[in-house]
Parts: sequence; C-alpha cells; structure tokens
Amino acid sequence: MDPRPSRSRRRFNLALASAASAAALAPVSIVRAQSRTLKVGMLHPLSGVQGFIGQSCKKGSDLAPEVLKSMYGVDIELMNVDTETNVDVARTRAERLIQEGAHVLVGAFDSGASAAIAQVAEQRGVPFVINIAAAPQITEQGYKFVFRNFPTAPELISNGLALIGDLFQATNTAPRTAVYMHVNDTFGQANTRAIQVILPKLTQLPFKVVDTIAYDPAARDLTVEVSRARATKADFVLLVSRLNDAILLRREMVKQRWAPMGLVSPGSPGMYEKQYYTTLGKLSEHAISNVPWYDPKAELTTVVERAFKARNKDDELMFHALNVGFTFEAVMVAADAFKRAGSTDPKALADAIRGTDISKRMMLGGPLRFNAKGQVEGNRSACIQNLAMRPTVVLPVASAEAKPVFPMPGYRPA
Repeated sequence: MDPRPSRSRRRFNLALASAASAAALAPVSIVRAQSRTLKVGMLHPLSGVQGFIGQSCKKGSDLAPEVLKSMYGVDIELMNVDTETNVDVARTRAERLIQEGAHVLVGAFDSGASAAIAQVAEQRGVPFVINIAAAPQITEQGYKFVFRNFPTAPELISNGLALIGDLFQATNTAPRTAVYMHVNDTFGQANTRAIQVILPKLTQLPFKVVDTIAYDPAARDLTVEVSRARATKADFVLLVSRLNDAILLRREMVKQRWAPMGLVSPGSPGMYEKQYYTTLGKLSEHAISNVPWYDPKAELTTVVERAFKARNKDDELMFHALNVGFTFEAVMVAADAFKRAGSTDPKALADAIRGTDISKRMMLGGPLRFNAKGQVEGNRSACIQNLAMRPTVVLPVASAEAKPVFPMPGYRPA
C-alpha cells in the first residue's frame, strides 16, 4: 500500500487539526428573526467523480419536505448546493449557506467534505446532521452542533465482515485468501484501518489477506492494480470502492480474464448503484455489498417509496436505497427537532436534535437516538447481491429476497 497520504487525506487531517482548536472556542452566536419555515442547507457532490451518488442522495432530500409536512406539520425549505466532490468547495459553500440563512445543514456523503463542514458548523454554532460519512474522527472532536445517523467505519466494517462469515456459511464455501483493494481517500483509509484492527480478531473467518492495493478513486486506468491483484491468485476480492472506480475495476477484470470467486465489499458504495447496472449491464451481476440498507417492510419505507415513484416515474427506490434512506432520515431528524423546539434558533435546534428519539424509521437498525458524541448507534447492514440486474437482499435470512450465489458463475480456480 502506498505509504504517502492521499490529497484528500491531507485535507481531512488539516480540517481535523483546525477543527480541534475551533472546538475549544465558544461557537459564534447566530442571531436571526424566528421563521415558520425551517431552512435546510443541503450539501452534496452533484458533480465530479461522486456526482452520480450525490444526485442519488438529492432524490432523498427532494421528496422530504412534502412527506415530512404530512408527518410533522412543519414547512421545510431546501437550499441545495453542489460540493463538486471537493473538500474546499464544501467548506466555502457551508459558510455561504449559513450566511444566506440556513438554520441547519445536512450532508455531505463524503467524509472529507463532512469533516470540513463540521468545522464550519461548530464555529458558527449551526446544527449539522450528517447523512452519510463513515470516518469515525468526525464525531470524536467534542462537537456540540454535529450529529451523524450513519455507522462509523469500525461499525460498518464489523457488520460487513460478520456478514461475509454468514455468506460463506450459507453457501458452504471456505475461501482461504483475499486480495484487499481500496480507494485511498478519507473513506477508504478509515475502512482500511478498521479492517486491519477488526479482521484479525474474527478467527471464524477462514481467509487471510495476501495483498493490499490502494488506488485513486478518480483513476482512469486500473490496469496495473488489477494485474497485481490477479497475480496474487487470491480466491476473492475484498473491495472498498466508490462508483466510478468500481465500474472501471470490473471492466478491467473482464479485460484481463480474471474470474475470482467474487467481488465482496464489507461496506462501501458503488456496486449497488443504478449507474453500475446501467453502465455494466450483465457484468454487474453477482457483486456483493454488505451495507446499511432500508427495511422493505417498514411503514415509512412504503411512504417514501410512494413519494419517490411520484417524482421519479422511470426509476426505482431499490437503486438508491442507502442514499435516499439516510438522506431522508437526516432531514427527518431536523424536522422532528424543529417541531419539538418550536424554534429555528440554532441552539434550540441543537438541543432538540440531541433529544431525538424516533422509533419509526426507514433504515435497518434501532431507534434514532444520538449518544453524547452526536453519533447514532445500532444501524445494521444487509448482504446485498446483484441478481437479475437489481440489488437483492440475500442475508440475513429473515430479510432475504433470494439465496446468495457464491462463487459467482464463471469462477475459475487459480
């Protein structure tokens, strides 16, 4: 693995260093006239290498005002901005949203961008509800205005690795080796540290990692990386990816005629996204992603799915489940707090968010409650496999829509 920190990692470290000193200061008080409408600043990468996923998240926020109006009787105005998959842009646009009157911020999918926004929110004393971002450091800074309803990297990886064990048991397989491939951005580095700590403790898993290969999520050619991975003759690929690189990786595997037992992610986006299916067609089949997912049997899922379909007639919620679900729930947290606080005052909203207790939710897991660090605990993952060109729950058994297929058809032992 390249020992040099990636550019996004360096930016993330700088953001955290600045944030640590900022957190010691009292936040700048925001004094505004009270409003009957909650203004929510939405920050997502609507362009750049994460653009497709940012647009997917936006589908979840777009339907939120109407649904939450019926649930809570409150009015919500969304203020959408594009972070352009750039940490510095995320920071400056968070500042601008606050200047333009946002009462609460929501975003930002990317961990590096979320760390930068968290710094701004804490300095300005405006609540920030993170929809998706796994780097654990974000909620380890002692912040009072930052909240996250998404698993940290250690929780994400713990859930994902446990499901890999369940997958092997369900398919009566025992792979002995894996090659670990991962993006080298903030998210990838956080997951890598979690894997390095957690995997050795899971003695029930039969495999060992024979090589670790990091790469740039914005790479346009993975020929060398795939060739190196293929040379290990590993039984399967353990993958932490984004969307564009996952597509590139799969194409290169086919080009090099490399057919391991499977592609298995212990907790990352990419392989269940709609663009993955659209771009790869049948080559998208049988990839496995162990990720937080929505509960298809939940009452709120039915409500959100109906609203999603009304806005996206040629699309289906299943292709955006994680992004839409966690983004919608983040705005729901803000709406619930606004209802209980009866105020748009930032401190009152932050206090109300801290007291969140929502049991009827869309995503798998326990009630929405924030601990002292502003982190929701108990979000759960499902084993999602691409079957018949759709993301399909194959584990746990109680939620399964089909049985898992492993090894993938076409597997050729090294």
